[in-house]
Amino acid sequence: MKTKTLFLALLIGITTAAGADDVQRITIRVSPALSFAPANLIVRTTIASDPENRAVEVVAESAEFYRSSEIQLEGERAPRTSVFEFRSLPPGRYEVRATLRGSRGRERASVRQQVNVIASAAGS
Repeated sequence: MKTKTLFLALLIGITTAAGADDVQRITIRVSPALSFAPANLIVRTTIASDPENRAVEVVAESAEFYRSSEIQLEGERAPRTSVFEFRSLPPGRYEVRATLRGSRGRERASVRQQVNVIASAAGS
């Protein structure tokens, strides 16, 4: 039984490591993951240094609301961490996406995170 468990753990580790390059080009951390409206979201992107990096776009989108922001990057000279702030978001379930773009606007990597903004009881 221990051998099967060890084998499964190794297999999961190998599978995870195989796709690690794509996942590690860009990561995001969105806070808070749950908040009351109107919400202020902080999105922190971490981008691996690469001469091909040209832009990063961050989008906060729900069924009824859309907001985005994009900054230009200077390849390997760009800062590894960028912070985006989305203010006064109305209630909704949001998908927050960060897309790393290379030369000619080509997508190099993309990551997503879900957050919930709950209607405030104060407005009732």
